Amino acid sequence: MNKAWDYDVYQRKDKHFIMILITGATGHFGKATIDFLIQKGVNPNTISALARSAEKAKELINKGINVKIGDYEDYPSLVAAFAGVEKLLLISSSDLENRVRQHTNVVNAAKEAGVKHIIYTSFVRRNETASSPIAFIAQQHIESERLIKESGISYTFMFNALYADSLLMFMGENVVETGIFLPAGNGKGSFTARIDMAEAAANLLLAQKLDKNEYIIANTVNYSMNDLASILTELSGKPVAYLNPSKEVYLDAVIKAGMPEQYAHMFANFSQAIEQGEFETSATDLETILGRKPLSLKEFLKSVYSKS
Repeated sequence: MNKAWDYDVYQRKDKHFIMILITGATGHFGKATIDFLIQKGVNPNTISALARSAEKAKELINKGINVKIGDYEDYPSLVAAFAGVEKLLLISSSDLENRVRQHTNVVNAAKEAGVKHIIYTSFVRRNETASSPIAFIAQQHIESERLIKESGISYTFMFNALYADSLLMFMGENVVETGIFLPAGNGKGSFTARIDMAEAAANLLLAQKLDKNEYIIANTVNYSMNDLASILTELSGKPVAYLNPSKEVYLDAVIKAGMPEQYAHMFANFSQAIEQGEFETSATDLETILGRKPLSLKEFLKSVYSKS
């Protein structure tokens, strides 16, 4: 394994253990990252997890994780939670309306508490202008990255690809029967399993020295919706079609079918971003960090849609 990712040197003979804190620790990404840290030999006592309540964090408490009660909206609770922390994994807030304000609180609290390094989960993108179909979300991440850079704290940015897991929401539970109905054109994206991203986050936290500040956390293969339809056809044994409606036709159809307008517009905008190649990349950072090939889209979907 590349020396940069050799976590065996992490817990050193001088008994000084780097204190790690994971925000968003009760979510899928946070819990998976913690599990990987433990699997790689990190003592649970050296891992802290930020949670809104002990009730939400029961599973983590049972693993011996130091649960810190705090909230992105409660600045004093963040300062207290970050005391003694050296490396902080800031998992991006899911609150799109208040994300930047919440991240501002986290970064300022980290600086006040003396945190030495922040790893931030951003997302891969090409178009940073207002013309992007997902400009609203992109600008939130761009502003959050600026806040971290200007804090003076050492940082690492994870430019995460679209979760392969999110395709399940985009396509719907009955996609094998209904086909893929999205306005994504012939665009391609590097759809990547969240579990691989979480392991990458764990390896970045454990690395004593990194060779750069920014990593593209993405699969090495890009897929179109036609590719996806072919994979689902193979796995299910049924012909799965890709229907490529216009954005207007898509919105009219799914809203009439009962999808909340907020989600309909979000799925449409992300689909248009896929069409424009916003998430297409040939970067091999994830493979390097993992020391292996990431899960292919077919491998990921097999566990969901295959009969076997």
